Amino acid sequence: MKTIEQLCMDRGWDAKRLAEASGVDEQRVIAIVLGRWTPSPEDRDRLAAAFELTRGEIAWGHKTPIQHIYGSGPS
Repeated sequence: MKTIEQLCMDRGWDAKRLAEASGVDEQRVIAIVLGRWTPSPEDRDRLAAAFELTRGEIAWGHKTPIQHIYGSGPS
């Protein structure tokens, strides 16, 4: 399985092109490609369809570790 970023590189697409092909907002596409945003099931379907794939054929997930910045945290 490939990531959205890898699929874009394979096709020579940038975020704008993927946004146009999928109908997903360009800023959200950028965040997804960079691994900062996990798309909803609906967005996954739209992005996958742009590549003529199903959402199950694409590797999804965050690249950036999630950090807790609010709260008192451990003492």
